[in-house]
Amino acid sequence: MKVAMITGASKGIGLELTKKLIRENWEIIAVIRSNFSEEEKQIQDLILAKKIRIYRAADLADFQDLKRVLNEIKAQESKIDVLFNNAGGSFDRLYYSKQSRELHFEIQTVVPYIITMEMRDLLKKGTIGKVVNTSSNAFKFTKKLSYQELENPSSFKKLVGPYANSKLAVSLWSREAAAELKKEDITILSVDPGSNNTLRKGTEGGLPFIVQLMMKSFFSHPSKGASLLYEGAVGDNDAFSGAYLVKNKVTPLKFTTLSKEILHALKNIYTNEYLKK
Repeated sequence: MKVAMITGASKGIGLELTKKLIRENWEIIAVIRSNFSEEEKQIQDLILAKKIRIYRAADLADFQDLKRVLNEIKAQESKIDVLFNNAGGSFDRLYYSKQSRELHFEIQTVVPYIITMEMRDLLKKGTIGKVVNTSSNAFKFTKKLSYQELENPSSFKKLVGPYANSKLAVSLWSREAAAELKKEDITILSVDPGSNNTLRKGTEGGLPFIVQLMMKSFFSHPSKGASLLYEGAVGDNDAFSGAYLVKNKVTPLKFTTLSKEILHALKNIYTNEYLKK
């Protein structure tokens, strides 16, 4: 039985990914903030059967909460075949984490790195040993980038500002960390799930109005994004470790000269902040 760990498993693309993996007879380690819908009867049945195992985190961007939930997983699980770092979202203005970093960056760049580092032993016990980080092609509009701008932005734009920059940063550190992880037989990819209609009540604030309109009329169902994440994990592609995939194809990244600086900063955060909590 293959086991996938999914952050943000109960909503949007994460929920559809959970459903897809269930159909393929995987077990799920679901890291969630909000409950799975009671209307998802198959999921509820599998929770009772412990084929879906829930680990609840109120705030992954709070290192104390993050450490608690990751320690629970390490204590109770025996292996992970694929880790999907999927949790995230776009916000309507600048917010900051309890560690005083911009919230998009903390959740979508820093936290996936910490989770990956903490789950290495379980990944090595799996038969696949792969990390899939959810990225986005929103950063195609990014014109300039610096580490300082990631951690403490000087300005804000919905979707194409800190959100896009944090997604670019997760792809850049994935690229840079690939060689080190490969020594432990762990492969890492970042994957663009494409344009998906993930609108739900209370989440519209982080999206420009025109994007909200386009989502409702033209964007794909979240199952499309889930399929791209799944294909990145187990599909037939030519992706090398560290690759960024768009429509299941290896795609060049921008600002690769920043990769080392970003990874170095994340290592320092992990060592000097997270591990000392």
